[in-house]
Amino acid sequence: MAKTIFEEMGGAYVRQGDYLLPCLSLPAEKENKPIGVWGQRHLGYIRQYKRILYTTLLTSGKLNSYLADIDEQAEGMFLRLVEQIANREGVTEQLKVENQIEWVRAMNSIQHRVTEIVNAELIFR
Repeated sequence: MAKTIFEEMGGAYVRQGDYLLPCLSLPAEKENKPIGVWGQRHLGYIRQYKRILYTTLLTSGKLNSYLADIDEQAEGMFLRLVEQIANREGVTEQLKVENQIEWVRAMNSIQHRVTEIVNAELIFR
């Protein structure tokens, strides 16, 4: 029996009942970095809407590092924008001391707006 192209390239088969199935495994990732909330959101997005990108990253063993990088970029962008908008709108530590309720309201508003910006620019793209 002649070898298949898969066998010629170094592949092997395993018998499962009446079938010969190829022995396939995903390459191991070099580092297993933790993925935060931004990375998890992006993972859900690419899994549902960008299937080719997801499959390519998964089969090449680069999915975890890609998601960790997206997570790091998004977290940095989030913190930087919150600080810039808070400074621009005058939400300071002095306001926090004088009127905590107003400070919490303003910071929640800023954080919600920045979350929408980060989602639009990095996560759901």
